[in-house]
Amino acid sequence: GNVNTFMTEGLSNVSTLLVNEETNTLFVGGRDTVFALDLNNISREVARMRCQNYILFIHKINDSDLYVCGTNAYHPACDHMIIHGTNLSLQGRAEESRGKCPFEPTLKYASVFVDGEFYSATSNNFLGTEPIILRSMRNPVRTEFTTWWLNEPSFVNMEIVHESESNPRGDDDKIYVFFTETAVEFEFYDKPLVSRIARICRGDVGGKRLLQRRWTSFLKSRLSCSLPELSFHFNIVQDIFFLRRRKWQDSIFYGIFSQQWGRLEISAVCAYSMKDIQEVFSKGSYKGPVTVGHFPVKWMVYRGEVPVPRPGACIDNFARSLGYNTSSDLPDKVLQFVRDHPLMDNSVNPMGNRPLLLKRGSNYTKIVVDRVTGLDKQTYDVMFLGTDAGYLHKAFHCDGETFIVEELQLFGSPEPIQSLQLSAEK
Repeated sequence: GNVNTFMTEGLSNVSTLLVNEETNTLFVGGRDTVFALDLNNISREVARMRCQNYILFIHKINDSDLYVCGTNAYHPACDHMIIHGTNLSLQGRAEESRGKCPFEPTLKYASVFVDGEFYSATSNNFLGTEPIILRSMRNPVRTEFTTWWLNEPSFVNMEIVHESESNPRGDDDKIYVFFTETAVEFEFYDKPLVSRIARICRGDVGGKRLLQRRWTSFLKSRLSCSLPELSFHFNIVQDIFFLRRRKWQDSIFYGIFSQQWGRLEISAVCAYSMKDIQEVFSKGSYKGPVTVGHFPVKWMVYRGEVPVPRPGACIDNFARSLGYNTSSDLPDKVLQFVRDHPLMDNSVNPMGNRPLLLKRGSNYTKIVVDRVTGLDKQTYDVMFLGTDAGYLHKAFHCDGETFIVEELQLFGSPEPIQSLQLSAEK
């Protein structure tokens, strides 16, 4: 009864939504058009802009400047969109955007805009065979084109965590990337998929001789979501939501997972703490490829001496005390090690070592989470979960159990929820 809808001629292939609470606007990007809708009543169109481009994402730079990217008929292009009252217009400085935006709309991608730096995870070529995690605009740096770093990934999300804030170790901000890829470390008759969390340092400028204009801080780990007692693994990550808290250490990543094999229609929700994520990347062992006799490459835990400063770590007070002020100062042996050992041996395990929620008969597609205070003055994380049949589930965790307390049918006919945006104020 309280569902507002927006339908109009020219609205098709909607692929991105951006909520701007400061201006009470919902921006909608799709095929050849960007709409600005009134956030208080999305049935009301405030403005629209036509452009011959398949818009895939919109990022807010400030209240009058948005960064928009689209496939542009297999020639990805990005431009600035300027907002003047009820007028939307492109700056007209469309730039070649290979590596920033997918070549075609069905490819999975992730991106984040941070203080004039654009981070993207997509494919660098038309065939989709060159996956890339790229920082453009300032100090361009990217991943290596090797299956050791990225192997047929399907990107899901990308988030910045401001780990430099009030940090006693003088550490750097991190960009975390979430994706599913074909595992390189398992010997298996079929292609096993694994969920990953990768990490890069915001201050990374690449190496001097080795890894020039490449990440010197790229590390990845398996993102585990399983029922340990049943060896029941949910190995495909579908969506990630980052619940930010005032102190970044208290922030939590929530994820939806599904199975690669198995006939059961079942979804899992797992939650991950920053402390556990940091522990794996800052203290865990490394894995790397080793050729054993005439056998092909095997992935083994590295048991030797790890060079100093720690490979893949950001430049912090300890590194500076040794005279390494930027990543380009790092010794070759550190860079060579991190280039050859991008994978951590330890998995990032969920809080409680098990899923928060298991739902049979529903395939979850999207998640957002809000923290609210209940009538009992306790705080609860309320999860909103979209399904592939057009339903929205509302769930929260209490006394060691998770309860689905509401189910809303959003669409008349069954179709997947492809985007959920949370307006915390509303």
